[in-house]
Amino acid sequence: MRILHVNKFFDFRDGTDIYIHRLMEKQAAAGHDAHIMATASEKNIETPDSRLFVRRHDFSRSEGFERDVGKAMNFIWNREAKAAMAKALDEYKPDLVHLHNIYHHLTTSVLQPVRRRRIPCVQTLHDYKLACPNYKMFTEGAPCERCKGGHYLEAVRHHCLGASFAPNILAACEMGMTKFTQAYERSVKFFICPTDFVARKMREWGEPPSKTVVVHNPVDASSDTVEGGEDFILFIGRLSEEKGVDVLIRAAARVPELELKIAGAGPQENALKELAKSLKAENVSFLGFLRQEQLKELRKNARAMAVPSVWYENAPLAVLEAMAHGLPVIASRIGGLPELVDEGKTGWLVTAQDVDAWVAALKAVLAEGRGEWEKMSRASKERASDVFGWEKHLAELESIYRKAGA
Repeated sequence: MRILHVNKFFDFRDGTDIYIHRLMEKQAAAGHDAHIMATASEKNIETPDSRLFVRRHDFSRSEGFERDVGKAMNFIWNREAKAAMAKALDEYKPDLVHLHNIYHHLTTSVLQPVRRRRIPCVQTLHDYKLACPNYKMFTEGAPCERCKGGHYLEAVRHHCLGASFAPNILAACEMGMTKFTQAYERSVKFFICPTDFVARKMREWGEPPSKTVVVHNPVDASSDTVEGGEDFILFIGRLSEEKGVDVLIRAAARVPELELKIAGAGPQENALKELAKSLKAENVSFLGFLRQEQLKELRKNARAMAVPSVWYENAPLAVLEAMAHGLPVIASRIGGLPELVDEGKTGWLVTAQDVDAWVAALKAVLAEGRGEWEKMSRASKERASDVFGWEKHLAELESIYRKAGA
């Protein structure tokens, strides 16, 4: 089968990009012909397909009135991306188009050539952009569903995409146009949801139930054996508001006998360091951004992975990788996380934003006997293999491809 994947990036920016690289590699190994359509960047992984990539616009900064107006137009409808997509479809002649994140950089303009050629199309929902202007359903420190029912100006009122006016009004207009034209719904046969939670949210927000299917995100099996021999909890991820790291730090400060190691960087890094300092939380250490080998060593010795998110997490790779290595997970009971962690068997679920509950969970981890911890570690690896294995994932995807008409 010849498959064209479409994603705005082709580097290793986040879990979505890592997933796409792994998926294409495994599909090629299974005998499929997998190609990619994306934006150009010197950070991209090398691929012969890059000759058809389009310019990547920087929407994070102003570049003068004329250029900013051009970028604003491309934010909603990218004519260059549309033309490049048509060329890619004519050259690769895919049996199926698999969309990922196309918003803002590629836009729904790339869907028009797909429809005109009547090529089967599916899309994996790595976030909530199909329904929400800021793609997270999170703003002002809490989950948000104000735009439900088409009230996209709420994104402007609450500055969901930033403090300035322009990105918020652009995102609201883009969502309004996308829903008015039903661009995704007319083009995509199936929306692939990594969790039941995402599928349920999409249906609640008006997506046809017949189009939503659940396929769990996969993770590579690991032969590593974690030891859990040190009294520390590990956090791996972006240091941003929705990740709830401040809640974890406040809880850790009250359990000084248990160390918290934070691996990652992000916009809240300085504020979180100040918080730890103000709480005199000497058991909290910030490790910065670390490479995979360094993370692997940390996972090997940690007692558990902490995921204190306060937004509707989808299916974070950090959780799946922890499980694949046999590391128990303490996670907020929110979004798709309860579907990943089997409470009492592979980890603990905690009420999001509840510091007292997180204190109790950290103490429970510390009190866990060696025998019980090892049992939980084995169960984590088994769950990662049985429920989130690549072989199962690829088989389910191929079945959906066939049902879509490939």
